[in-house]
Amino acid sequence: MLVKKDFHIPLFDLITCLSDVIDMVNSDLVNHHTTVGYIAYLIGTQLDLPRRERYELLLAGKLHDIGALSCRERIETLKFEVSNPYRHAEMGWLLLRGFRPLAGAAELIRFHHINWDNGAGSAFNGGPVPIGSHILHLADRVAVLVNKQSHILSQTKQICRAIEAQSGVMFMPDVVEAYMQLADKEYFWLDLDSPAVTSLLRRRVNLETIELDLNGILSLGKVFSRIIDFRSRFTATHSSGVAASAAALARLVGFSEDECVKMQLAGYLHDLGKLAVPAEILEKPGALTQQERDIIRSHPYYTYRTLERISDMGIINAWCSFHHECLNGNGYPFHLGSADLPLGSRIMAVADVFTAITENRPYREGMSLDGAMAVLDGMAKSAALDSSVVATLFSNFAEINAIRLAAQTATSREYGQILQQLESVS
Repeated sequence: MLVKKDFHIPLFDLITCLSDVIDMVNSDLVNHHTTVGYIAYLIGTQLDLPRRERYELLLAGKLHDIGALSCRERIETLKFEVSNPYRHAEMGWLLLRGFRPLAGAAELIRFHHINWDNGAGSAFNGGPVPIGSHILHLADRVAVLVNKQSHILSQTKQICRAIEAQSGVMFMPDVVEAYMQLADKEYFWLDLDSPAVTSLLRRRVNLETIELDLNGILSLGKVFSRIIDFRSRFTATHSSGVAASAAALARLVGFSEDECVKMQLAGYLHDLGKLAVPAEILEKPGALTQQERDIIRSHPYYTYRTLERISDMGIINAWCSFHHECLNGNGYPFHLGSADLPLGSRIMAVADVFTAITENRPYREGMSLDGAMAVLDGMAKSAALDSSVVATLFSNFAEINAIRLAAQTATSREYGQILQQLESVS
C-alpha cells in the first residue's frame, strides 16, 4: 500500500539541510558545500549548459564531499592539491546513486577530482568524465583558495592566477575561460562571500518540488541514514535498526500505514545531527572527555534545527529529534516533559535505546537480550521512557527483535559491499 502524496518538499531545501549540518563539523568548513554549488552553477550558466545540467551541478556542489567521512578527511579536502582524492569521491557516488533524483549529481561527484591532464582527463578508468565533473573540480578548488580572514575582493587576482596556472593541467581550459569571465565581475565574489548565499541561490534557480510516494520517502531516508551511519563501523547499521523497530512498534500501537512510513523515515533521520560530530569521537575506544560528551549531546538539537526549516516534516521532526527527551523532564536538549512528547517521540526513544544497547560500540559489547530488557524496564520505571511503549516491546519482543536484526543485517551487507568497492579505488 502506498502512502498518500502529501509531501511537497523542495529537493534544494532537503539538500541544503544535509550539506549545512555536514559543514558544522569544523568551523573551517562552514558554507563550503554551498559555496561550491554556487560557483559550479554559475559556471554552468556561463557555459550555457541546459537547465537540468545546471541544477545537477548545484546539487552536486552541495553534496560533493559527503564521502569524506572523518573530520580529518574533510580537512584534507581543503588543500588545493588533495592526496588520493578518489576514495571520498567514489564513496559519495556510492552513497547517492540509489536515489533517482540525485543519480545525475552522484555521477558528477564521482569524478570531481579528475585532473584535465591535457585532455586525458576526459576519461577515467575507461569511462567518460562529464564536463560537470570538471566544472565541480574547478569550483571546489576556487572555494578552498578563499581566505575567510581577508576581504574577498583583495584576493581575486591571486586566486585567478592560481587557477589560470593550472589551465590544461588540473582544469579543463573551457571551464577556466568561463570561470575567468565570471571572476572579472565584483558581484560574483561579493555574492560568494555573502552569508545570504543560500537565499541568492534559491532566487536564481527555478527550484523543483518533488512529491514522494512510499518508495521515494524511504529511498530518501535511506540515503540520509547511510550518510549519517557509514562514518563509523560501530554505527553503520544503527539508524536502520531504529527505523525498523520504531515502525514495528508504531504499527503495534495502532498507527496508520501512513504514520508507520513516516515513523520509519523519522528513524532514518533521528541522528542527522551526528553529522556535526567528528567521526573520531564516535569511534573513540576510550572514555570521552567532558567536551566530547557535550559535543555528542548536541546532536538532537542540530537534528531539530536542521529539519524545522521544512514545514511538511514538522511531525517527523518531533518524532525523530526528541529521542533523548524523557517523560520526567530529565532528557536533553530541550528538557521536555510528558505533556510535550507525542506518542511518536516516545516510540522513537524506546526504539533508539533498544537498538543502541544491543549493538557493539567501541567502548563496550552489545548487551544480551535479557540485559537489554532489564535496562528498558528500569528506564520505564524511572519515567525516562514510556512504560506502555516498553510494555508493547516486551509483549512482542521476539517479533520486533527479528525485524531489527533483519534490517541491520541487510544494511551490514550493503556497508560491506561499499567497503569492498572502495578497496579497488587508488
